Amino acid sequence: MTFKEKVFHLIDDLSGKAINKGNKLVDNLLIILIVVNIISIILESFDSLNHQYYSIFYSIEVVTVVIFSIEYVLRLWTANLKYPTAGRVNARVRFMFSVMGLVDLLAVLPFYLPFLITIDLRFVRMLRLIRLLRIFKLKRYSKAFQLVSTVFEKKQSELTITAFVTIILLLFSSTLMYSVEHEAQPDKFPDIVSTLWWAVATLTTVGYGDVYPITIWGKLVAGVVAILGIGLVALPTGILSASFVEEIANSRKAKKELQHASPKGMKYCPHCGQPLPDINMTDDE
Repeated sequence: MTFKEKVFHLIDDLSGKAINKGNKLVDNLLIILIVVNIISIILESFDSLNHQYYSIFYSIEVVTVVIFSIEYVLRLWTANLKYPTAGRVNARVRFMFSVMGLVDLLAVLPFYLPFLITIDLRFVRMLRLIRLLRIFKLKRYSKAFQLVSTVFEKKQSELTITAFVTIILLLFSSTLMYSVEHEAQPDKFPDIVSTLWWAVATLTTVGYGDVYPITIWGKLVAGVVAILGIGLVALPTGILSASFVEEIANSRKAKKELQHASPKGMKYCPHCGQPLPDINMTDDE
């Protein structure tokens, strides 16, 4: 095994053929680093804590950026092993524009940008909030995040249809409400775009009460929209709930079938299901 392959199996062993203690150690350390970093970002929002412990927060940020930068470079270097069918250049480009590749880049980019270009301080503060995207790096190491990602990928078409229906319903509701309430409340419903806020608050059954209809037709429309909102919120919830239950059941079923079908003592990778080599075997064996 070459040095490059060893590095790949250490940081991104997808095949299950070289699961080792080093790989698990790296995963656990990165999980701890991400959690510590998220806690640090939250604590920074308290002015008193930020002023008193600024040096500690900044040190955590520097250490985090250095480690994540090294990880990104190593993943970019070993991209051709992650995508063996692509060429070296294409594999690196494919990694850079993958979801996790973009997350890795955005995890460190806010730190470097102020050093590279002159940015307004308000924009710098917005960039600092992007650091919260680092929590999505847990997808590589957490089974819970992997489950969520799998569910959303499998139900992408259903969720897309739900989102499309939601947008249509929002536009229809805001247009109708604008038509019946504009004359009575020109300040509350000045245009269709402003009325979208009322539509969102009503369809999601939040009902802040800052904008509401006063005419008979307006109240009738609001009642119908509120009832439709109950079903609209329940639709994606039901889709996701059923998918989660299905995925968990399939996962348990696959594990049971694997245990019954596998030879006694044989171990398998929990991620891909491939048989693991016997770590007790020596080179002579």
